[in-house]
Amino acid sequence: MIERYSYPEMARIWSEENKIDKWLQVEIAACEAWAELGVVPREALGKIRQASCDLQRMAEYEKQTDHDVIAFLRAVGETVGEESRHIHVGLTSSDVIDTALSLQIIDGIDLLIADVDDLAKTIGEQAVRYKDTPMIGRTHGVHAEPMTFGFKLAVWVDEMRRHHQRLVEAKEQIAVGKISGAVGTHANVPPEVEEYVCQKLGLKPAPVSTQIIQRDRHAQVILTLALIASSIEKFATEIRHLQRTEVREVEEPFGATQQGSSAMPHKRNPHKSERMAGLARLVRGYAVTAMENIALWHERDISHSSAERIVFPDSFTLVDYMLRSMGRILAGMQVFPERMQYNLDLTHGLIFSQQVLLALLNKGMGRQEAYKIVQNDAMRVWAEGADFVQLLKDDPAVTSYLSDEELEGLFDISYHLKYIDTAFDRLGLESGAASTSKQEDK
Repeated sequence: MIERYSYPEMARIWSEENKIDKWLQVEIAACEAWAELGVVPREALGKIRQASCDLQRMAEYEKQTDHDVIAFLRAVGETVGEESRHIHVGLTSSDVIDTALSLQIIDGIDLLIADVDDLAKTIGEQAVRYKDTPMIGRTHGVHAEPMTFGFKLAVWVDEMRRHHQRLVEAKEQIAVGKISGAVGTHANVPPEVEEYVCQKLGLKPAPVSTQIIQRDRHAQVILTLALIASSIEKFATEIRHLQRTEVREVEEPFGATQQGSSAMPHKRNPHKSERMAGLARLVRGYAVTAMENIALWHERDISHSSAERIVFPDSFTLVDYMLRSMGRILAGMQVFPERMQYNLDLTHGLIFSQQVLLALLNKGMGRQEAYKIVQNDAMRVWAEGADFVQLLKDDPAVTSYLSDEELEGLFDISYHLKYIDTAFDRLGLESGAASTSKQEDK
């Protein structure tokens, strides 16, 4: 069973208490801005700054009004008294809701950036550990040519670093507020108030807004989360494939007291990785909802609001959980180099077919002729289980160009691994410094 809020910090960010606290921060900052303009008496700020909101009282008012911001203002007003008449002057509900939501999203993104960096570090350490561990590379699920397990993981490190940058970019787009009134024209709340509020809260004013901050910004955030979830599913799917009995090159962690099946005691199922695949589907679904929220009627309707109350807490919570879970899976996975070697040998040398083809071309044979000769011998290996190099040695069409010694030399795995270090150098992945990132935040 997955706890909805597995980690307390993300739970706190999306809690009702924190949301309302952010609303109150916006309202107080707006009052301070009005005071700077001489509209709100400065002596009233003392009580306004001490305002609070009892969530139970707010809930009671919401039952009466069927309007959360009005209920919030009434509950806050009870703690302020007469000076509460200065709160929410010239504002519309979305001034408060959208500006506060930006603050929540920023906090959530900061937490996810740390998660992404932690996962990249874990993957990087494992990539360095298995940099020189040979395995078969597969395309279409079929044996292709040799690589190393560390090289596979290095690809994932690079991907996670791109997600770091995507989160930074999404944060920049969402780090805006709006205090511009009912249709965004500042008719009842001048731009100076908006500028003061946003500066105090660490935001930029949206250059132009309607009653809301435009939802393409929010969609970018959720799309970024969906991309991260999809990468995690990619990693998880790879582990699931490699854990298949017929492959068994990698296995996700299996605890000493863990049980894999209620019926079959022998089972060691990749259920943690399967969970990642399932949760990724949810996050991608939320991305569709976020994009559909972009098209609202005129200057605003409320169709996006109900969806966002689910989409944002759930997406952030799920991706937080997924990043940390994948980190544990990869840190504790079991790797079986001897099985990787067994699978490298499984096709009796077929994985070296391209070297044979290239050698024949270098000797002057035409490409189509060389391809057909090598393919014919390769198909015999598939059909008969024969040794590929021996078939080549017995084929006059091959031996008229290549000696037995030359053929033997083509079946050297080091040929395929000679540039593995290049990827690690480019990523800055070195033994003892696996977490080093060469990618700077823009």
